[in-house]
Amino acid sequence: MAELTPRERVRRAIRRQEPDRVPLDLGTTTSTTMVDGAHEQLKGYLGIKRGERRLISVMFQLVLVEEAILREFQIDLRPVMGKGPSKVRGGYGPDGTFVDEWGVKFRRPPGGLYYDIVASPLREATLADLESYPFPDPLDSGRAAGVEEEAKLLHENTDYAVVGTPGGPVNIFELSWYLRGLDQFLMDLVADKPFAHALLRKVTDLQKAKYGEFLKQAGRYLDIVRIGDDLGTQGQPFVSPALYREMIKPYHREYFSFIKEHTDAALMFHSCGNVYPLLPDLIEMGVDILNPVQVSAKDMEPARLKREFGDRLTFSGAIDTQHVLPHGSVQEVEEEVRRRIRELGPGGGYMIASVHNLQPDVPPENVAAMFRAGLSFGRYPLQSV
Repeated sequence: MAELTPRERVRRAIRRQEPDRVPLDLGTTTSTTMVDGAHEQLKGYLGIKRGERRLISVMFQLVLVEEAILREFQIDLRPVMGKGPSKVRGGYGPDGTFVDEWGVKFRRPPGGLYYDIVASPLREATLADLESYPFPDPLDSGRAAGVEEEAKLLHENTDYAVVGTPGGPVNIFELSWYLRGLDQFLMDLVADKPFAHALLRKVTDLQKAKYGEFLKQAGRYLDIVRIGDDLGTQGQPFVSPALYREMIKPYHREYFSFIKEHTDAALMFHSCGNVYPLLPDLIEMGVDILNPVQVSAKDMEPARLKREFGDRLTFSGAIDTQHVLPHGSVQEVEEEVRRRIRELGPGGGYMIASVHNLQPDVPPENVAAMFRAGLSFGRYPLQSV
């Protein structure tokens, strides 16, 4: 097959058609990028000295990956990310905490990589309190500032596939429990359903408004749009499939449908953990791409997922960050990449990426090995992999 442009390569993979090679993804979303320390290590390994640190998530200390790195590994996608609000709320406190615009308080422990949630503002709230709580303005003019020009430039002046995400959280279930506290919100889903519905309703409306403004500016230039909403632990989903379908799925369905009405881009859904029991629901609601395919979680064996859902889903990720990338040798990383290509690549429908963001415990030579193996072994036809 003739060499394809990165955009056509990605589009064929999404359509579950075999491109010339398996596409490679790094840095296009807040679940396929790098933690600051890992990024600096990789820059040093590659001899890249230019560029400035561009943080895209305070909570997870994630950065926008240097263009020089993306070119080095022939990454096929580029991001367009919404910005923060012009009217800043929250910020850093004198006690080492950070409060986001939703009022959720975080603290980074000594020696820690991330900021952990230490206070949820609606933990003690009542239904009446929801009406008076100062939620963020989803239509703040700063959120989509410049994204139309950025998306248009990438679409018209490059051959990369363009991935769009509004700034800040784009989830519903997760944001609800951030605001309420995980234990309390899980109890609400069973014991205080009116409150759970009211909070999910409010969060859904705010997220739709924010995403709608982003898509009004950039939607026509995008190839992929992303939503992230972690539904799974390593062993099983957070809630039973029945409870998901009763309490959360209606809001996901409304959210996904709204996004698809405002763009022709494929919908990528990110969820860590075991989401196997929920995949038929996600497919039914219009999810086109599943990320990150956490291969270390129960029931998330790639060969099984490909066999059962590969005619309806494209898979993004699957290169293990729990064991292989941080602890394996270069040769073991290469074999991991070959294995995932064998399992998920036939017929198209696979994009190589790490299972979630690359951490500082991943040696830079293993990061390089992952993408170079993708280039070496991801050529179609795949008989020799």
